[in-house]
Amino acid sequence: MSLVKLIGRTMHLRYIRYFLTVAEYQSFTKAAEALHISQPALSQQIKLLEENLNTQLFDRSGRAIRLTDAGKIYLEYTQRAFLTLHEGKQAIHDMSNLSRGSIRIAVTPTFITYFIGLAAAQLNEQYPNITLHIYEASQSKIEQRLLKNEIDLGIAFDESYSSQVAYTPLLVERLAFVVSTQHPLAMTKEMSLKQLRKQQLVLLNQGFATRRQIDQHFRKIGLYLEAHMEVESIGAILEIIKQSKLATIIPEIIPLHQSNLIAIPLKELALERTAILMHRKGAWQSSAVKAFIDIALQIGQDMMAPIKTIY
Repeated sequence: MSLVKLIGRTMHLRYIRYFLTVAEYQSFTKAAEALHISQPALSQQIKLLEENLNTQLFDRSGRAIRLTDAGKIYLEYTQRAFLTLHEGKQAIHDMSNLSRGSIRIAVTPTFITYFIGLAAAQLNEQYPNITLHIYEASQSKIEQRLLKNEIDLGIAFDESYSSQVAYTPLLVERLAFVVSTQHPLAMTKEMSLKQLRKQQLVLLNQGFATRRQIDQHFRKIGLYLEAHMEVESIGAILEIIKQSKLATIIPEIIPLHQSNLIAIPLKELALERTAILMHRKGAWQSSAVKAFIDIALQIGQDMMAPIKTIY
């Protein structure tokens, strides 16, 4: 049977849009208002859809409606179908010459400090008419937004992630002991774990992947770091250590892009993690998104070069 006949035998796409709206609001009244139709008309349309599918999609027995088990399954497939239709519309309007376009990208806090600014600048220089929307978020939030098609790309770390998320390695970050150039240990070539135990540290709080990774690495060797200060941004950490004798543990690449900071390698422990460029598996990518990916991968390669020469 042809796809056209199959769609004709199921229902009009309008009915599916009505279903999605009712599922979102969990209310026929609110959904009708959002759709600008009467509540009785909407109820009738949903009833016709249920008859067509020969199953009940909503449980109307309580004060608030909710999806039945069949409704939950149907919701998953209709959301996927409408997302595909949306991507098809984007593909039609995509300009291969990149004279216009839009990219939505979310990054973990680390990359706000040293990566995304350079990537944005290069994108703007090469393609000035492309609009870039940048969001800062935790790794779990980035994954959620990717799966909901709220963003096109994410930059985070190679940790656990959904099977629906695909990724490309971007660069390898090595964490280091970082101090200001005025710190008593600024001339130290390597930081031993014995010395590290004595240091007052300012670190990201436990809500950040970077902090959790640091703690996990040190717990493996029986060392439990205590933060003298905990903050919610790497930018705040940098300002604090520039103005004090406190130290931190952050990617060694950050001091390369900051004045008055020194990265000291950790002698007995190599703290490395792989940064990745994430996207939803199977998602259509616009020419603008592909252009950003190319720029990001090249920056990742360039950033790895000076690190390799240091060690």
